[in-house]
Amino acid sequence: MERHWSDYCGLSLVHFLAFPECGTGEGEILKTIESIAFDPFFSGIEISRINDAGTRKRVAQLVEQTRCNVDFGVHPVILGNKLNLNSLDSNERNQACKSLEPYIDQAAELGAKRFVLLSGPDPGEAQRAEAVKVLAESLRCLCESAQARGLSVVLETFDRTVEKKALIGPAEEAAALAAALQVDFPSFGLLYDHAHGVLLDETPLAALSILKNHLVHVHVGNCVKVPGRASYGDSHPRFGFPGSENDIPQLTEFLCALLTMGYLEKDRPLHKRRNVGFEVKPQPGESSAAILANIKRAWTDAWTQLRFSHAEHLKPSHSALAEDRELYSGALGSGA
Repeated sequence: MERHWSDYCGLSLVHFLAFPECGTGEGEILKTIESIAFDPFFSGIEISRINDAGTRKRVAQLVEQTRCNVDFGVHPVILGNKLNLNSLDSNERNQACKSLEPYIDQAAELGAKRFVLLSGPDPGEAQRAEAVKVLAESLRCLCESAQARGLSVVLETFDRTVEKKALIGPAEEAAALAAALQVDFPSFGLLYDHAHGVLLDETPLAALSILKNHLVHVHVGNCVKVPGRASYGDSHPRFGFPGSENDIPQLTEFLCALLTMGYLEKDRPLHKRRNVGFEVKPQPGESSAAILANIKRAWTDAWTQLRFSHAEHLKPSHSALAEDRELYSGALGSGA
């Protein structure tokens, strides 16, 4: 490999999945965040609620001292409390927005720049259009609050039929929603997760090309798509988990797609360099330490396998990707 990945991107970790015992806002939060902030492999961390004010202060100091980029994911709050930002019941919807407001304050206190969330459940085809409309209203409310605190709101797309069964959802619908919101809130963006794309039956380059103008972050991870197998659904097992969908070849393909559509771009200024986040969770009988070792080795292997020959199978679908050959051969070298 001619260029290190740090020439193209930074790497972050979803802390509350890698250390699921911290997802409630309790546990050894400071110690586990230290283990990531002190690790030069990672330049960023994605954290969630921290209930203790003293711990929040110490974490804020830690990430500032270590120059660690911070995103705040409010997923454990939404899923744990079954909050529905696209409920057709206005009282339920307004309560969901109100419940998330304090976490915008937490995110700002922790030095985060982005407030990441997910939509509520998909109500079905007959009510889907109305649900998207009211979701947009909820997101506008949250964008106003976040903007006042110096944060941008990011919506992560999830599966619609397997486990989370979220409204958003397929790439085309996510892109349309983002385009509408960005008229008033240009900093609003989307997060695309490789494993969620698999559960949506989306292929990486096709989905990423649709989302290109709205994409601000991506996750890499794994899933189990076949019912009845261990860890079925959106459980984010390690790469190569038995019966799962993603291992080093699929991770390599996803990285090729990110390069092809321009998400990863060499020699960006550091303050504009994009991150790739790992969303991986220990399964029963596994440790967080083992998971961290797995993702580091999987990433390193996938990056070293990037070659121009792999790009030939991706078949870009629009003219903006016409310079794929130059991108791959020039940036990564055409030799085996």
